[in-house]
Amino acid sequence: MDKNYGGVIWTNHALDKMRQRGMSQSDAWATWRNPQQSRKANTPGAWVYYRTYANEKVEVVAKKNEKGQWLILSVWSRPVSGEKPKSESFLKFFFRKLFRG
Repeated sequence: MDKNYGGVIWTNHALDKMRQRGMSQSDAWATWRNPQQSRKANTPGAWVYYRTYANEKVEVVAKKNEKGQWLILSVWSRPVSGEKPKSESFLKFFFRKLFRG
């Protein structure tokens, strides 16, 4: 995993949690970049970004540092049980956007 993936800074905590949870850094980045929902986090100045992939809801906590650079503070996911998926996979989304212009 890359500490500067996607042009943002990833904290060691976020990278460790993704490794522990077997999460894709690209899905976490896509969630932050193109969320379906967002809300203010408990941490001052931070936001929680959400996106659903198949039956998994990915949540990313991020904020800007004093230099105006985005920091990914934490990442987690949880199963979405009993609900119809609300979105397509990131790859399908990417190709759909790429080929539709």
